[in-house]
Amino acid sequence: MPTQAAIRKAQDMGLDLILVSPTAEPPVAKAMDYGQWQYENKKKQHEAKRKQHVIQVKELKFRPNTDDHDYEFKKNHAIRFLKEGNRVKAVVQFRGREIAHVDLGKKLLARFAEDLATYGQIEGQARLEGRNCHMVIGPSRPKEGGKKPEKPHAPLPSPPPA
Repeated sequence: MPTQAAIRKAQDMGLDLILVSPTAEPPVAKAMDYGQWQYENKKKQHEAKRKQHVIQVKELKFRPNTDDHDYEFKKNHAIRFLKEGNRVKAVVQFRGREIAHVDLGKKLLARFAEDLATYGQIEGQARLEGRNCHMVIGPSRPKEGGKKPEKPHAPLPSPPPA
């Protein structure tokens, strides 16, 4: 139908003429209430955004001579972050003469990665950048299928002879 006739028909019905597919030959248009369409579209986008989970990178800072209690405390935080589905960036900060003992920082990060092996997986080995040595650990991927394998059923007992 010609464009002018379609516009007139939509106005008679009290609706707007909306171009659905402008690249099609001929272009496809639809008569609908534009305000209602915008509202429904916005509602769908809001619903989709609500269901998605944004992965954040949580950073934990250590020093090469971090005490055991502080280490355990930060390790427990990291476990909680990984269970929530976030990544953990562990950073060992060297100050002053500590930079001469980079091996202590790398050992600390290796121990940290080993302790978190059941909760996450290493996404990058420990790297030294300036006065910081860092490593990123991501959450473990869920196992394929998501269900536990079923146990095979025991055979039914045969009926007693009659």
